[in-house]
This record gives sequence, structure tokens and C-alpha cells, in this order.
Amino acid sequence: MKDYISARVPHLVFFIILLSSVFYGCNPAVINLTDAKNRVKDYYESGKFDEEVDSIVSEAIEKLENITVTEKSVVIFDVDETSLSNYEYAKKLGFGYTWRSWDEWVKSAKAKAIPGVKKLYDYLISRKIKVIFLTGRTAEQCEATKTNLVNEGYTEFDTLICRTGNEANLKTIVYKSKIIEKLTGLNYEIIACLGDQPEDVKPSGCKLKILIPNYLYRLD
Repeated sequence: MKDYISARVPHLVFFIILLSSVFYGCNPAVINLTDAKNRVKDYYESGKFDEEVDSIVSEAIEKLENITVTEKSVVIFDVDETSLSNYEYAKKLGFGYTWRSWDEWVKSAKAKAIPGVKKLYDYLISRKIKVIFLTGRTAEQCEATKTNLVNEGYTEFDTLICRTGNEANLKTIVYKSKIIEKLTGLNYEIIACLGDQPEDVKPSGCKLKILIPNYLYRLD
């Protein structure tokens, strides 16, 4: 069984060009920054992003149909740019970022569910497969995150896990591998991991790895 599902269309080139524009300015080999931002806007606002997510989710559901479910079967969902979209926040800042504005946005609990991912969530709930949300958001942001998820229809889940103080500076792969190892030790059967960063799905405990496209930012 193919255990890695991700985008087939190389839209990521837009994101790479955007980063290059920021770092190299007027280099003639690099696309104009305004043009790059407009191409990112077109990708998200024209329906191309939703189409790509729908395709990934459809393939994931097809694979999951063949999995035998137990009482301990669980799928790990990332939150940002996976379960919830922060596109409106990113667009408002010109695809920039500050910690203060980000914290205010998270605590406003206004992020919208990504429709294709919500479809996958609904499918899992219908099959009585547990869902765990595992996010890099901080413990101080956890209550607002829970409110946002519930408001967007993610009303049934096993737990929401946020970073604690001693995990704040861990790289994504280290943090998520640590949590997934703990969950495995509690006898959870992690049948799939869903995220927007490769590190979200890399932990060895994940069987089916489902990567949602994110061309707004890249984490390590």
C-alpha cells in the first residue's frame, strides 16, 4: 500500500520563488515579489488549493477504506494549514508574520476549517476512528484553539495536544516524534498522520502519511 499521499502539481515553485524574492531582491533571475504574491493569492482564491486538497483527501479515504479499525485506531491531525486555514491572517500581513499579531489571531479563534480536511474528519468520525489534534501552538493558545476547532465543526476528538513550556524550542520533527512515541506507548494504533509540513508526517509511528499543500510558509 502506498503510505505517502501528497500534492502532484508542483505549485510549491511559487512559494520557493516568493522566498527567493524576499532574500535576493532585484536579482533578475527571480520573479517580482508582487507577482509572486499574486500567484499565491490566485492559487488559494481560485479554487486550485481546494481542488488539490480534495484530491489528496479522496485518495486517503480510498486507502483508509482497506484498514481494519480497532478501538485504539487513531488519526493524528495537525491544526494550522491542515485542519484550520490561516490564509486570511497571512494575506492581511502581506504574507508576513509577527509573533504578537499571530498570537492575537490564534486567540481570536477565527480561522476557518479547510473543507476537504473537514470531509476527511467527518469520514473518520463516521467510522468511529479516533482523532487527535497535535499542534505546535502553545499551551497558552490551547483553549482558544479548542474553541476554534469546535466552532468549525471538529466537535468530536480524543484530545488536543499543544506544546508545553519545555517543548517550545524543539524542532517540529523532534516534538511530534516525541508525542507520537508517547501515544504509541499508550497502545494507540496510529493509522495515519495528516499535516502540511513534511515533519508532521515523518515520525516513524505514522503508517499512512497525508501531506496537505502549504505554500504560505515552511517550518523546520
